[in-house]
Amino acid sequence: MPQLAANLTMLFTEQPFMERFKAAADAGFKAVEFLFPYAFDAEQIAGQLRAAKLRLVLHNLPAGNWEAGERGIACHPDRVAEFRAGVDEAIRYARALEAPQLNCLVGILPQGVAREAAREVLVGNLKYAAARLKEHGIRLLIEPINSFDIPGFFLTTTKQAVELILATGSDNLFVQYDIYHMQRMEGELAGTLKANLSLIGHVQLADNPGRFEPGTGEINCRYLFGWLDEIGYGGWIGCEYKPQAGTAQGLRWIKEHGL
Repeated sequence: MPQLAANLTMLFTEQPFMERFKAAADAGFKAVEFLFPYAFDAEQIAGQLRAAKLRLVLHNLPAGNWEAGERGIACHPDRVAEFRAGVDEAIRYARALEAPQLNCLVGILPQGVAREAAREVLVGNLKYAAARLKEHGIRLLIEPINSFDIPGFFLTTTKQAVELILATGSDNLFVQYDIYHMQRMEGELAGTLKANLSLIGHVQLADNPGRFEPGTGEINCRYLFGWLDEIGYGGWIGCEYKPQAGTAQGLRWIKEHGL
């Protein structure tokens, strides 16, 4: 059965970031993920991981000005140099934290930029990043995100992600498949997971509607766990959801699902 990783950006948020690692370990998690490490010292985070005996399964490349609403810059023609500098920064952190893969949020299509021009820049940036990460034994992921939560996001379906991977010609670029986002955009979760299993490097989970914990909505998460096991997915499942009533209450579903 695939193992669960706690997303520290959404879980244990009742505590300061540096205290969430111990809280995740105390809750039974063996691994964690989070959006960005860049506001903290890499060695300080590494110390928290070691103390809690946790693995870090991934974090994201720098994604522009997050507080101002930016959600990645990889498709921005005027920010190629910034993107590539961010790749180097991400590698530095990933090596210090022993993260085996990094996710690239490709961004919102900039105003006044033709979609084809943005795609050309994106393909070039992904090719560059995948090659740089491969030098360090780190995999690169791209994540389709639903256009309801983030209007204008450039990458919104599994099909588009696979097409981008093929366009780069890279063997070090994979899909981060978020069950919540893909339920909203395309459905057919089990079939899509199976058809694209060889290109799926990581899976994330939340129920729909609301992006709450499993069991609160329409997605049959228990079935999907068994299905991922059946089709041979051997990676982690990141718990990237918003607990309805706090983290502790929101973890009850794990025992209920026999995990």
